[in-house]
Amino acid sequence: MSNIPLIMFLVFIAITLGITYWASRRSAGASAYFAASRQIKGWQNGIAVAGDYMSAASFLGIAGIIAFQGYDGFLFSVGWLVAYLTVLLVIAEPLRNAGKYTMADVLAYRLKPRPVRAMASLSTLTVSTFYMIAQMVGAGTLVKLLLAGKVNYNQAVIGVGILMIVYVVFGGMLATTWVQIIKAILLMAGTLLLSILVMAHFHFSFGQFFGAIAHVTYHDAKGVVVVKDFLQPGLRYKPPYGPLDLISLGLALIFGTAGLPHILVRFYTVPDAKTARHSVVWAMVLIGSFYIMTTFLGFGAATIVGPDFIKTHGGTNMSAPLLANALAGSIFFAFISAIAFATILAVVAGLTISATTSFSHDFWTNVVHNGVERRPGEEVLVARISAFVVGAVAIALAIVLQTANVAFLVALAFAVAASANLPVIVLSIFWRRFNTAGAVTGLAVGLLASIGLILISPSLMGIDPPTVAGSARHLIQAKAWFPLENPGILSIPLGFLGAILGTLISHEPTSQEKFNELLVRSNTGLGAEKAGAH
Repeated sequence: MSNIPLIMFLVFIAITLGITYWASRRSAGASAYFAASRQIKGWQNGIAVAGDYMSAASFLGIAGIIAFQGYDGFLFSVGWLVAYLTVLLVIAEPLRNAGKYTMADVLAYRLKPRPVRAMASLSTLTVSTFYMIAQMVGAGTLVKLLLAGKVNYNQAVIGVGILMIVYVVFGGMLATTWVQIIKAILLMAGTLLLSILVMAHFHFSFGQFFGAIAHVTYHDAKGVVVVKDFLQPGLRYKPPYGPLDLISLGLALIFGTAGLPHILVRFYTVPDAKTARHSVVWAMVLIGSFYIMTTFLGFGAATIVGPDFIKTHGGTNMSAPLLANALAGSIFFAFISAIAFATILAVVAGLTISATTSFSHDFWTNVVHNGVERRPGEEVLVARISAFVVGAVAIALAIVLQTANVAFLVALAFAVAASANLPVIVLSIFWRRFNTAGAVTGLAVGLLASIGLILISPSLMGIDPPTVAGSARHLIQAKAWFPLENPGILSIPLGFLGAILGTLISHEPTSQEKFNELLVRSNTGLGAEKAGAH
């Protein structure tokens, strides 16, 4: 059986490498490399955005959380879906109209560019790293299980890292976009088919399906057989802090989406703001359908495969592939696993190009060299070199954190994005008084607050069975100082507070003078065809 997934993996890799070769011949120049020459159509960008968003955390992680924590796990799906309304209503159009390649372009439009870009670049790299670790952990777990005896976890992670670097270094945004489009189509097809097979198992009777969900049998930590109603809340978010933790998670997901660098850069690949809006609508249709179907994957794995079997055959992240194996055998198992592998590669490539774009465009060109490109092609060259560094860091961290649930890791990335990035983007676009000191303070406070609270939370300091697997539960024994897994409920207000206070204690007339210009451009698109000329 192990040869079947290997063949499927190799076929997908061959196709994507072919796309990369094709894209590499069309990626000359900064606009082509960073923004695919702004020639991506609305439906293409919508599918690519969905492909970027429907990550391993969604396909592997959420299915696993639902399979082990039922209704509480389903709330992850709800949060990720509702979050896109923030992107559609607040961010997509102004961002496309006012920026060039990165989120920092919007901030630098009316603020002092060097300090703002430096902090924005640091925030982008932090969020991308958290998100990337989740994808790499999923890749390592998946490939290790599929190719047992041939590839171990570390080798799998290194292999995915190398492929990611190849896509970004040679193909740029164009290759990344088409890899994401292909992956999104495969993922939707596989998830739909798997959902249909789950319902076929219950004779297409929702009564039977929900009846089984209400009586899931498994062994608890003490080895005692328990029967739980997975339709009832409380398996994950238990008193006294469970409700607060859930609110914190919801805030992080809803506001974090609008601050995710790898999602934001996608809006620079389309020719105008109208196309950006259309692409968000396309993405919402696909994302909405997908997250509805994750309930069938998670609950199907809980009722058909069972938590006990999943726990001993790869852990929570393998719930969806194991469900495929139980329903349709090894070939379908290999197909679903290959889709998960494609999902990981595409999202990691998107994360890498957003991180490298921010470093080369924001930090190297605009901070280190004060906006002057010393020689033609230098910005793209620096981005390609930084892709190797980003890849190496992601590989190393994924090897260290191999036991973590991928959906949980991504939720932390959302918390950092919501706390640091979103406050300064929103205030820059909508608050006339906002200035450079406010942006730098907001980014710094949001970043430090979210990361600091994560470090002293049960996620890292306490024994936390929902987020780690097996013996790793007992590795970290210290009692957590901050009681919530997700810091969003505290760190997001702190990010806004830092941005507001930083603005009020300083004065910068030039930022107010350029506010009207930014307001007109962000809402009308006037001058957007010359994005970046400012």
